[in-house]
Amino acid sequence: MNETLKVLESRRSCRNFKPDMVEQEKLDAILKAGTYAATGMGRQSPIIIAVTDKKLRDEISEENRKIAGAGEGFDPFYGAPVILIVLADKSVVTHIYDGSLVMGNLMNAAESLGVNSIWIHRAKEEFESDFGKALLSKLGIEGDYEGIGHCALGYAAEPLNEAAARKGNYVYRV
Repeated sequence: MNETLKVLESRRSCRNFKPDMVEQEKLDAILKAGTYAATGMGRQSPIIIAVTDKKLRDEISEENRKIAGAGEGFDPFYGAPVILIVLADKSVVTHIYDGSLVMGNLMNAAESLGVNSIWIHRAKEEFESDFGKALLSKLGIEGDYEGIGHCALGYAAEPLNEAAARKGNYVYRV
């Protein structure tokens, strides 16, 4: 089987990460793959914020936890040491689709390099809040962006679940 198809079939979400940092070379390759996602009319509406600073990562995690209404001390990023935040320019009609394709590229590129991942939601709410707006300002990012998702990256602390059987009515051929 083709290596790309193997990656697409084998990638699973990780919900328990080791604290080990992803190697810079792998992280750079994953980020580059994200920038090659298809976008509507090639407009490249998304941006990616790569968070490897533990203090900032923990602040974002805490904000995400609050938005989720999860209990004190819960880490919605499951201990992942790297968080890639995908946002997209709201003025581009395809921004949500564009950002979603970036998320897919990031997760599949990670899998191809032996790095585990999971898509964590609530980026929209984070970057509509004062917290998110202040973070963008602090980082010098200007524009009207919508949070699409967080791609949490790292190495699994335990074996991942097997893929669920594919449902029977997934594909209709005409």
